[in-house]
Amino acid sequence: QVELVESGGGLVQAGDSLRLSCAASGRTFTMTVMAWFRQAPGKEREFVAAIRYNSGIIYYDDSVKGRFIISRDNNNKMAYLQMNSLKPEDTALYLCAAATVNIHPEQAMGNKVHYPYWGRGTQVTVSS
Repeated sequence: QVELVESGGGLVQAGDSLRLSCAASGRTFTMTVMAWFRQAPGKEREFVAAIRYNSGIIYYDDSVKGRFIISRDNNNKMAYLQMNSLKPEDTALYLCAAATVNIHPEQAMGNKVHYPYWGRGTQVTVSS
């Protein structure tokens, strides 16, 4: 079994930055795609960003493009989400997800159905 554990969330003010981390453990495999999603109370889970194993393909939702940066450390089985210029509408539970097969086309990386492994999330709250 694969376990994903997120950390780094917190309460910040608008304009601040946060860095989320996702640690993977358990059965050794190549996490071909790692992604971040978020879910606000009463809303659907929505895509934030995704990155392929060699970091050659990175895909962002338009709402975070230019503010958030996704990265990964394959040796240590980690993924990160650097969040800058945070806005109150970024408030949500942020979840890490992983897939063991490639996802095509690039836009499909934003669809949660392609990710069989999920963490429990870390809460990010941005006050105005």
